[in-house]
Amino acid sequence: MPELPEVETVRRGLERLVVGKTIKTARHLDSPKSFPNNPADVRVFLAGATITSVRRRAKVLLLGLSTDYTLVTHLKMTGQLVYVGAERFGGGHPNDSSIQTLPDRFTRAMIEFTDGTNLYFNDMRKFGWVRLYPSAEVPNIDFMKKVGPEPLEHSFTAEQFIPRVRRRNNTCIKAAILDQTVLAGVGNIYADESLWGAKIHPATRVKNVSDAELATLLEQIKFVMNLSIQHGGSTDKNYVDAEGNKGSYLQFANVFRREGLSCPRHPDMMIEKLRVAGRGTHVCPVCQVEAI
Repeated sequence: MPELPEVETVRRGLERLVVGKTIKTARHLDSPKSFPNNPADVRVFLAGATITSVRRRAKVLLLGLSTDYTLVTHLKMTGQLVYVGAERFGGGHPNDSSIQTLPDRFTRAMIEFTDGTNLYFNDMRKFGWVRLYPSAEVPNIDFMKKVGPEPLEHSFTAEQFIPRVRRRNNTCIKAAILDQTVLAGVGNIYADESLWGAKIHPATRVKNVSDAELATLLEQIKFVMNLSIQHGGSTDKNYVDAEGNKGSYLQFANVFRREGLSCPRHPDMMIEKLRVAGRGTHVCPVCQVEAI
């Protein structure tokens, strides 16, 4: 599953590529559940529409249309969006569909633009989807109503973050920040990295984390996510950005996938891998001591 920085790097690339293009046709090729849209709505509100924006909410991409409809796209685990024109760009899971002739056996839907270029939605496991909604209804989608604030918004501050986390006072801090209703887009990599940065043990109960520590944690979440976006994301095995480049953030990671290697703050201490909140979790036993 991509994390917020991976989806943001795809969004930024697609924004450059497809905004201003007019759609000629759109259809599913293989799996209707990947493109579960009423054919009449597609003909009226998608065909002939111009893409006006490419936005992101949590891990979901939102392609705004001139017809006041929005294509809501979730890549899930193995989805790709591949643009093919004079240039070729792919964002998502880096299987061969990103480089070979399309459509192929993994192509679930395609959009043809009036200039002859195409945008393909490929998905090996068929978990992803592209859904057409009236733009006014997008905020009422169940996911949108439940998902928490965007951590990278400048307006999102510790004063807002702390009470949201404290709703989960009796759970561990890692589980709290992984909860998408508390905060949007934080996944396993950035939870481990930010908790290390804030010197908080992932298994510490929220009630045992001070407000000052929570404020530092939010600073670290923002820092590691912005750093990852600068380096094109982190999921080097599964996701690439809109120009087909693999993310390089993991080259700069302090604890994630570094078990058995030395802690950057304590060279004589090895990073350990634990199980916290049902996830593989990386900690320094000196930097991060569980508060009881």
